[in-house]
Amino acid sequence: MRNAWILDVLADLQAFARQNGMTALSDHLDDTRLLATLELARDNEGMQADDGSPVHPVGRLSGDVGRRL
Repeated sequence: MRNAWILDVLADLQAFARQNGMTALSDHLDDTRLLATLELARDNEGMQADDGSPVHPVGRLSGDVGRRL
């Protein structure tokens, strides 16, 4: 994954948020990390990020991981 560095950046941001009591932001960054992982995996499978099939991350407020509509 040539763009996997983004996962490290998101993890650092999430750690900062958690250490500074930003629980809502930390939770959203958890969702964001899942979505980034799905997008990177899809990119590695040769699919375009914008292939018309929306991917929705799992989170405390969202639905199933990678659920396609």
